Amino acid sequence: MREKLTKSDIQKIQQEIEYRKLVVRKEALEAVKEARAHGDLSENFEYHAAKKDKNKNESRIRYLERIIKTAEVIEDVSNEDEVGLNNTVTVYFEDDEMEETYRIVTSVRGNSLGGLISIESPMGKALIGKKEGERVEVKVNENTGYYVIIKKIENTTDDSQDKLRGY
Repeated sequence: MREKLTKSDIQKIQQEIEYRKLVVRKEALEAVKEARAHGDLSENFEYHAAKKDKNKNESRIRYLERIIKTAEVIEDVSNEDEVGLNNTVTVYFEDDEMEETYRIVTSVRGNSLGGLISIESPMGKALIGKKEGERVEVKVNENTGYYVIIKKIENTTDDSQDKLRGY
C-alpha cells in the first residue's frame, strides 16, 4: 500500500535518513568495532548488542527510503469550513457524552495517544471533508460504529513538532 504523505512528511523522512546515515551509522560502526576488540565473539554480549543496533538502524533507513520511493504526495490544504489534513478537530462522542480534540495527520505521524489521528484510521476517514456541526458515523468495521458530532474545526499549520511513527 502506498503511504499518503505531504511534502513536509517527505522532508522529515529525508532528514531522519540523513541523520541516521551520517550520525547513527558512524556511532553504530564504532560500537561494533570496539566490542569486537574485546575478544571472543561467541560469548561477547556487547558485540551482539552492537550488531543488533547497527542492523536496526540500517533496517530503518531502508524502510524510510522505501516509504519515500512508493509514496503518494498529497496536499495538506482544505476548505476553511471542512475537516482536512492538519486541522485540529473537537468532537463530541454521543455514547460517552464527552469531548475530545484531535489533529488529523498522515499515517507516518499518527499517534492516537498523543491526539494525532491518521487519515487512514476509521476516525480520520470519517471526519475528512465534514463540516462543523455535522453528525458523523465512525465505522470501526462492517458491524460496529459510533457517532460523533464535530464541535469545532481549527486550521493548524505548524507540524514541526510532530515526530515520525516508529515501526
